[in-house]
Amino acid sequence: MAMASFAISIFSLASVAPTCKNYRPFLSQTTYSFKSISIRASSTFLDHSTPSSVNEQKALKPTKTNYWEWKFKDNVIDVYYEEHEHESTGPQKNILMIPTISDVSTVEEWRGVAKDILERSGKLNLRATIVDWPGLGFSSRPKMDYDADVMENFVVDFINEISSSENDLLVFGGGHAATMVVRAAKKGLVKPKAIAAVAPTWAGPLPIVFGRDSSMQTRYGLLRGILRTPGAGWVMYNMLVSDEGAIQSQYKSHVYANPQNVTPAFVQSRYKLTTEKGSRYVPAAFLTGLLDPVNSRDEFLELFSGLEGKIPILIVSTEGSPKRSKAEMEALREARGVSKFVKVAGALLPHEEYPSMVAEELYKFLQENFEVNA
Repeated sequence: MAMASFAISIFSLASVAPTCKNYRPFLSQTTYSFKSISIRASSTFLDHSTPSSVNEQKALKPTKTNYWEWKFKDNVIDVYYEEHEHESTGPQKNILMIPTISDVSTVEEWRGVAKDILERSGKLNLRATIVDWPGLGFSSRPKMDYDADVMENFVVDFINEISSSENDLLVFGGGHAATMVVRAAKKGLVKPKAIAAVAPTWAGPLPIVFGRDSSMQTRYGLLRGILRTPGAGWVMYNMLVSDEGAIQSQYKSHVYANPQNVTPAFVQSRYKLTTEKGSRYVPAAFLTGLLDPVNSRDEFLELFSGLEGKIPILIVSTEGSPKRSKAEMEALREARGVSKFVKVAGALLPHEEYPSMVAEELYKFLQENFEVNA
């Protein structure tokens, strides 16, 4: 996309933001391999969403839903998660699925993949947990200074909470989430048995389009400050993010590969996520690059190379990703540390748009690395 001038005002920057958002971009207390955790309240399926059909709602119903209390500094955040499993005996391999980071991030992204993988036959005995990010999806949304370090702390705390020495924890992440897990693993803060990065990204919408020089960083700071204010913040947030037309346009243009998959009911369900109290705080950080786990492609590749020979890593790229996003994914094709690289249909959310296709690649990856020991 062409940019008229780096001398644009903060309001000019805000006005183009919607067209730039093409980089937008899980626990049982009784299961033997999970630690007991601090739970706020237990429940059966919570109907947070508005699925496109009754059949879809029935098909994607999780086994259990719950909230985990994440204590971070002076905040106690109720983090939503849900479990997907079939009745089985014997040891299980546990998959943690983490959604992309975006203004409409939600556990719903992974439900189709979880259902598909668990229904596949084979020697693998699998269960899946899907978790929302703090401040997004169905989690609580306190006013915090969200940045990449905060989100990494959450990933580390949650994974360490549900892991144990007997637990084969596998992590699947989309977009920024995958990169965040790789970053934490490279530091030795988490030790998953395998990582699958689906349409991995590392740069927020505005920085990847407008750059990261000091002038633009000042503008990003101003925009972020406005978005966080009580009055003007909601006005700008409603203009940039919480708008059904904008959400529909984004999904049809670059988030989904097939515009026909963007139904009115689907758009309404995503729009609803943006109307909750406190919903503007994480997007304010995401849009302006504060949630970026790295600052360059070189750093991006270095994260993966740091895990070479330590754990298997799968990269799932997509045919229809936006040009810049696809370039970053393609850079991982021959990268050190990457065990396997595949490409599927879709754009930035292939696991949501084409769950069976993505599930097939993920299950193959699990078979290749773990079925021999199942």
